[in-house]
Amino acid sequence: MSLDPSSETPTLPSKNQMPENEPNALTMDALVSLCKRRGFIFQSSEIYGGINGFFDFGPLGVEMRNNVKQAWWRDMVHRRDDIVGLDATIIMHPKVWEASGHVAGFTDPMVDCRESKMRYRADHLFFSRVVIDTETIGYVSVLESPSMEDEAAEQADALKRKLAKQGKLRPLELREYTEADPDQYDLIPSPATGQPGSLTPPRDFNMMFQTHVGAVRDESAVAYLRPETAQGIFVNFKNVVDSGRVKVPFGIAQVGKAFRNEITPRNFIFRTREFEAMEIEYFIPPDDDLWRKYHREWIDARLNWFEGIGLNRDLLGEDVHPKEKLAHYAKACTDITFRFPHGMQELEGIAARGDYDLRQHQEFSGKSMEYFDEARRERYIPHVIEPALGVDRTFLALMCAAYSEDVIDGDTRTVLRFHPRIAPVKAAVFPLVKNKPPLVERARELHARLQRRWNVFYDESGAIGRRYRRQDEIGTPYGITIDFDTIEKDDTVTLRDRDTTKQDRVSEAELLQFLEEKIDG
Repeated sequence: MSLDPSSETPTLPSKNQMPENEPNALTMDALVSLCKRRGFIFQSSEIYGGINGFFDFGPLGVEMRNNVKQAWWRDMVHRRDDIVGLDATIIMHPKVWEASGHVAGFTDPMVDCRESKMRYRADHLFFSRVVIDTETIGYVSVLESPSMEDEAAEQADALKRKLAKQGKLRPLELREYTEADPDQYDLIPSPATGQPGSLTPPRDFNMMFQTHVGAVRDESAVAYLRPETAQGIFVNFKNVVDSGRVKVPFGIAQVGKAFRNEITPRNFIFRTREFEAMEIEYFIPPDDDLWRKYHREWIDARLNWFEGIGLNRDLLGEDVHPKEKLAHYAKACTDITFRFPHGMQELEGIAARGDYDLRQHQEFSGKSMEYFDEARRERYIPHVIEPALGVDRTFLALMCAAYSEDVIDGDTRTVLRFHPRIAPVKAAVFPLVKNKPPLVERARELHARLQRRWNVFYDESGAIGRRYRRQDEIGTPYGITIDFDTIEKDDTVTLRDRDTTKQDRVSEAELLQFLEEKIDG
C-alpha cells in the first residue's frame, strides 16, 4: 500500500502476516472476564452486590443477542412456509398452569445443609460409598462437574489416610442424592463442610415465580410468571388455525422471556432465573408412524442451523433420553448438546410431546382443540414436535466456540471468531491516520453509508494494528481502512479479514456486495 512519501505516517501491517493458531485455552473465568471487560454481559444490580441468577446484557451483548434471535426467526419463520409467529403474554390465567401440570409438578428436588445454610439441587449432588476390600469406611459427596470423579477419588483417598485404613479402595459408584436410601442421609457428608449428618432429605421445590394480579392480595389474585413460552402457543392454537389459513403439519414459533426460580443457578448464563426462550410447537397428524419422521427431521434441521451460525459439528452431540427418564406423556426427547467449559450439556431439547398439552387445555377449558383435516376428512387433536432452546444458552455456546487465541509476529491476540450474522459489530471503518482530513472525511462518509444497513464502528484512535486488535477481541469480522491509495490513486479500500488477517483491495461497490453476502446470507 502506497503512502504520501513526504509524510511520516504508519503503514498497515503486512498482508502476509498469518496467525499461528494455538489451542483454545478458554475457561469460564476467562470468558466472564472478557464479557464484562468488553461490554457483553454484566452482573445484574452489581453496585448493590448483584443478585444470583440474573444478568444484564451490555452494548455488545444486546446487539449479539438480538442477532441470535433475528437469525433464528428469519430461518425458522420467514424462510419457511409452514411456520407462523406468536407473541403471548408473560402472565396468563392461572388455570393455564394447572392444565399444563406446572402448579402440581414443576419442581426440582432440593436439599439443604443445616450447618452451612447452603442449598443444592439433589440431582446435581452425587455421593458414593467408600469401600476398602469389603468394608464400608464412609461416604464422599461432590457437586456435578466434569471433574467430579477425580474429586470424589481424592476425597476417598483422604478419608482412607485419615482413618489409617489398609487395603485396596474399590472403584467409586457415584449416584444422585435423590437415589440415596433414607438411612444414608445422615452418613453422606455435605459438600460445603465435608461433615456427615447435616444434609436434609430431598424435597420438591416448585420453581414458578408467584405474583398477584390486581389490588387485592389473596388466593383469587394469584398468578405466575411463565416458566416456559410453550403454553402461550397451545392456548392460542385454535386462534391461529381459525385466522392464519394454516394446515397441519405446521408450526407456531415464539421468542420471549421466561422465569424459573432455580435452586442453584450456575455456570454464568447457562442456568439463570430469568431467560429468553425460542420455541416452536410443530403440529402433526396423530398417526403412530409419523412422529419419528418429523422428530428426526427437526433434529437434523436444528443441527444444521447451529452449524450455520458458527458452531462446529464436532462441538455438538445428541443425547437421547431413555424411556424411564421421559415425561409420562412424551414419546421421545433428544437433546442437542454442546461442549461447554463445564462439560457436554444440553443446548436445545427436541421433544415429541404427543397430544398431551392440547388435550389438557381442552379438558380444563371446555373448549375444543380439535382440528379438521380437509384432506383426510376427519377431526383430530394434533400431536406436537417441540424444538426449544434458550437465547442465553445459545449466546454462551457461541461465545465459547468463537473464543480463540493465536500468535501474530510473536504477539498473542485474543479473537472472537463469530459468524458475520451473529457478530455484534459487522465491520469497523478506519482512516489510516487521523491527522489527514481527506482520509477522515472519506472514512466518515463510508461509515455513514454502511451504518444505514448494519451496526458498524468508526475508530481513528491509536495505531492501526492496535485498532485491529480491539475489533478482533469483540469479534468484528471485517476491518475497512481508508488510506492514501483510496484518495489519490484507485478509489479502493483495504478489506481485512479478522480470522486470517488477510487484506484485499476492493472498490466500494465490491465491498457492499461482499458484506451483503456474508452478513445477510
